[in-house]
Amino acid sequence: MPRFDLPLAELQTYAPEIAEPADFDAFWADTLTQSRAAGGEVVVTPVDSPLETLDAFDVTFPGYAGDPVKAWLLLPAGAEAPLPAVVEFNGYGGGRGLPFERLGWASAGYAYLFMDTRGQGSMWGSGGGTADPHGTGPSSSGFMTRGIEDPADYYYRRVFTDAVRAVDAMRSLPQVDAARVAVAGASQGGGIALAAAGLSEGLVAVFPDVPFLCHFSRAVGFTDADPYQEIVRYLSVHRGADERVHRTLSYFDGTNFATRATAPALFSVALMDTICPPSTVFAAFNRYGAADKRIEVYTHNGHEGGQAYQWAEQARFLRERV
Repeated sequence: MPRFDLPLAELQTYAPEIAEPADFDAFWADTLTQSRAAGGEVVVTPVDSPLETLDAFDVTFPGYAGDPVKAWLLLPAGAEAPLPAVVEFNGYGGGRGLPFERLGWASAGYAYLFMDTRGQGSMWGSGGGTADPHGTGPSSSGFMTRGIEDPADYYYRRVFTDAVRAVDAMRSLPQVDAARVAVAGASQGGGIALAAAGLSEGLVAVFPDVPFLCHFSRAVGFTDADPYQEIVRYLSVHRGADERVHRTLSYFDGTNFATRATAPALFSVALMDTICPPSTVFAAFNRYGAADKRIEVYTHNGHEGGQAYQWAEQARFLRERV
């Protein structure tokens, strides 16, 4: 795939105006207040695993509306609390998998929580364990148009709330230093990390890796790749619904969360990425609210981005700040 987006020099200054509803902050404040008021316990249960240098735990915490959300917690064996921590969110369609699939952060000395994505986990990987019990109106296949008729019903309202509550849950653990928590994720996980960064206070770092869910007004129709094409297919059937759909999406655009984020951030972008086009990533990066920010550019990569190279950069970045 040849490069198809703006030249890098233009991307580096690309900061378009993004539609933002007047009640954006009130919408999210009310959502989080209601979900926190729903209560629920954080349940941490040791699991039998073949790991000898890490301790693994099955976690259930209250997410949106108090719904139970699953996660894995990994801790360095024998480490003394309180530990700095990383909360990570998954890519589109994947679940939390198995507890020994992601060992990097805990092996580097961090408490590590990997959140299941409600309703997902059946497209790739080793599966998920969190239901999404909330129904929606008409939608196309996938998750992008579930509840898209109204921001209050939209699928990512629940997912982004789960992410903030995952940070809350991590901070409640006795093994964790609540003042040293970072969030991370690639693709969909990167978009979720941006939402968590915009809605959570006091994070020590944010790692949006080739983030999805940014600059919807450009992405929808600019790329012919899924998952953004799910919205195109919906609009091709629901003719005339553009204004309503994009109004809903404006409450969930990563660029709007980015402007509210204050934690140090290390982004990544791949210039041959047709799933999360570079301009959509730079739109969020250039509008990101903290001065302490950097973006790694992978010139000849697609949506895989930097992979392990990017994780190594993240580990160095975080070590300097904790």
